[in-house]
Amino acid sequence: MDLTPQDLTPPLSPEKLLAALRDSDQPGQRARDFLEEGQARLDAAFDKAPIEALVHGRADLVDRVLVAAWSLFGLDDFQDVALVAVGGYGRGELHPHSDVDLMVLFRATPTQDACSALEGFVAFLWDIGLEIGHSVRTLDECETLAGQDITVATNIMEARTLAGDDRVREDLAVRTGPDRMWPTDRFFAAKWEEQTARHRKFNDTEYNLEPDIKNAPGGLRDVQMIAWVAKRHFGGDSLEALVDAGFITRVEFDAVTRCLDYLWRVRWQLHSLTGRNENRLLFDHQRQLAERLGHRDSNANLAVELFMKEFYRAALALSVLNDMLLQLFDEAILRAGEPEQVRPLNRRFQVRNNYLEMSAPDTFRKHPSALLEAFVLMAQNPDLKGIRAATVRELIHCRRLIDDDFRNDPANTGLFMQLLRSPHALFTQLRRMKRYGILGKYLPEFGRIIGMMQYDLFHIYTVDAHTLLVLKNMRRLRYENMRDEFPVACEVYYRLPKPELLYVAGLYHDIAKGRGGDHSELGADDAIAFCQRHGLTSWDAKLCAWLVRNHLTMSVTAQRKDISDPDVVHEFARTVGDLVHLDYLYVLTVADINATNPALWNSWRASLMRQLYMETKRALRRGLNNPQDKQDWIDETRDEALKLLAERDHDIKAIEALWANIGDEYFLRETPWDIAWHTEALLERTNDRDPLVLIRESETSPGNLEGGSQIFIYTPDTRNLFAATVNAIDSLGLTIMDARIITSADGFSLDTYIVLDENGTPIGDDWPRIEHIRKTLTETLKEPEHFGNTVSRRMPRRNKHFDVPTQVTISNDIVNDRTVVDVQTLDRPGLLAHIGRIFVQFELLVQNARIATLGEKAEDVFFITDLDGQPVSDPELCERLRDTLIRELDDRSKNDTLSVTL
Repeated sequence: MDLTPQDLTPPLSPEKLLAALRDSDQPGQRARDFLEEGQARLDAAFDKAPIEALVHGRADLVDRVLVAAWSLFGLDDFQDVALVAVGGYGRGELHPHSDVDLMVLFRATPTQDACSALEGFVAFLWDIGLEIGHSVRTLDECETLAGQDITVATNIMEARTLAGDDRVREDLAVRTGPDRMWPTDRFFAAKWEEQTARHRKFNDTEYNLEPDIKNAPGGLRDVQMIAWVAKRHFGGDSLEALVDAGFITRVEFDAVTRCLDYLWRVRWQLHSLTGRNENRLLFDHQRQLAERLGHRDSNANLAVELFMKEFYRAALALSVLNDMLLQLFDEAILRAGEPEQVRPLNRRFQVRNNYLEMSAPDTFRKHPSALLEAFVLMAQNPDLKGIRAATVRELIHCRRLIDDDFRNDPANTGLFMQLLRSPHALFTQLRRMKRYGILGKYLPEFGRIIGMMQYDLFHIYTVDAHTLLVLKNMRRLRYENMRDEFPVACEVYYRLPKPELLYVAGLYHDIAKGRGGDHSELGADDAIAFCQRHGLTSWDAKLCAWLVRNHLTMSVTAQRKDISDPDVVHEFARTVGDLVHLDYLYVLTVADINATNPALWNSWRASLMRQLYMETKRALRRGLNNPQDKQDWIDETRDEALKLLAERDHDIKAIEALWANIGDEYFLRETPWDIAWHTEALLERTNDRDPLVLIRESETSPGNLEGGSQIFIYTPDTRNLFAATVNAIDSLGLTIMDARIITSADGFSLDTYIVLDENGTPIGDDWPRIEHIRKTLTETLKEPEHFGNTVSRRMPRRNKHFDVPTQVTISNDIVNDRTVVDVQTLDRPGLLAHIGRIFVQFELLVQNARIATLGEKAEDVFFITDLDGQPVSDPELCERLRDTLIRELDDRSKNDTLSVTL
């Protein structure tokens, strides 16, 4: 037997509750106990009662208290007044901590006695813990406000009388009806504009990292939007009225109901968990909600990822239905009576008022290939505004026709390849195909990643959204206006012999995520199967599979290895093999990084990718069997720097004397232009006691591809120098992207830090700020042994909710005579300074560092030596260093800040 709302709440009628309140010495406490008992019963029934019964049960519970309180304060003694529920409460829908929206409606201006009684009533409601939103208005006031404000008019549509004279509310309904104000066309246009503005606040996507259940696209408001228009246009009291009116099908109604029930279940548990009217699925709550809703970790996915995938899929389904139904309303309400222009496009499709539609109702059933053809036609005719709602409805209904026979039909594989080769709107059509469920049916492997999220701050999009954004970024490289932002990528894109192979690699590069195992290897297998099914050549298939298998190789090499080292470049060139593979991989990598997280692509990462591309291109032209000799590299750099300085009339002997104490490593890792800049400043230096601090934009160096601000420091070397420097830079609000630490033979340190500001951009020409940075660093480095506490900025809220166990890998770089310490841990303020302190404790020197922050995770690589400049060869020392880093960083990650004193 189905449970009713009354079955789930305490068996006490408003009349009996009123008597209990009157008999109690503490009526407020008695009412509060009644609400708490009722809510406890509702919560206990969560796993066995329909969510609809719980939501209406909560409203029924509050109804009884309000009706009893209305009488308790004598308000039922007054004439021509009604207590009216509005908004969601007016629909009889309440979650545990939803606002209780009330309107006290008077036919005329209330008396002083009525106002006094009303004040006591409202104070009582607040006292017993109800979050009420209330207004006190006369009929005339309501009518005026409703005519001016669509939100007020909408609330009145959903009003129901709780106590008092219902005739007052009925009169208001007549005064504010569609024949008096907000006729259906104006009402619909205003509500649609309202929804558009609301969606824009959430970037027009269902896939926000911390989605709003109520207001974001695919949220509860989208369901209510349909219901409001239906009520205004058809006069129905529920969504089901649209079925009776023939406006939606029973299948669509059932789909909306299932999604609505699911969102209600999530919202109910979110309110219960937070104890407040919370509608945002913050990281603070996602893991606990996943557990409450029955999700468990699997070998391939976390419970929270499974939960969010289910949520995103429900939101997407609601959003698609909302789009389709609003377009139907648009045709039936706003465009009713407009002259129609219809022209045939081919035997299966025609264009009606610039929208594509099927020529006959059974087009897709008779010609299943038309399910793909529709999107090809849209791509070939970019002037079309979209697909008509009735055709979308039939597309969704007929997608069940896509089976293995359909997928293997050469006519269909040919259509899909035709779409990939289309010059226009590829991303738009693939996105449409995904939203309507066609892409996931045609490529089942893609269907499995729809709505899949990764529980971190690095991947801010679901896998399917990220994948399509990768293709969008690839397509953007065709446009001339992108050349300023992506000069090399745009040039390379136009050299690709078959861009469609790039798109296939983009489609498949992450398609195996969530399966367990290496997604690059599994995705490569899927890519080969796709190419074979779609008639691509063996060479094409191997290229696509290679790109998928190696799609992370370039970014890992650029960001985690020392690409100023010719050996690193040569090793990468051997992996790539030829210029064609390098070109495809470079464009894929640029598109991939930009589609992962907008904050991830900054001038520094862009420069790393360009530098690796250019150096690899040179290595390939030189020949893989003819790698560049390091000494040749060093000699070329010295000669070029010397030439630049000679042109500025500097004394060659003084330059040679200065350089005599600087080792070859400096000339290997710095550019000629920067060496000339450093040398000129050192030659002109008059104060030998203070550290030399130079700051400028990397872009000012001709031929230098670095995309950040350089800070060069020349000062006596000390054990604490790295820790003191990074602490000072961190305190200045700068982010270190790269560190090059070089010690001269006479005991001076020549350090270069590449930094970005808090916006991920170079410092610029803000000279007062540059002077402040210079002064701060100079003062700090005068006494690096005594620098103060590290910065005490609090850890960002989002970061606190991630468990990132510290991982440390220590290995020796035999070729370059140094030890590599790879640290992956939770990012937080003061992290680099703390790691630097640990190196000091172990009497280790930092020679180089690659700094990368990926969401909540820091992935930093340090190149270190002992005090004699030798690699750390003692295995026991390495083990103690590793254990200390893990222990201290994991202990510190439990706190908001790091505080270090040396």
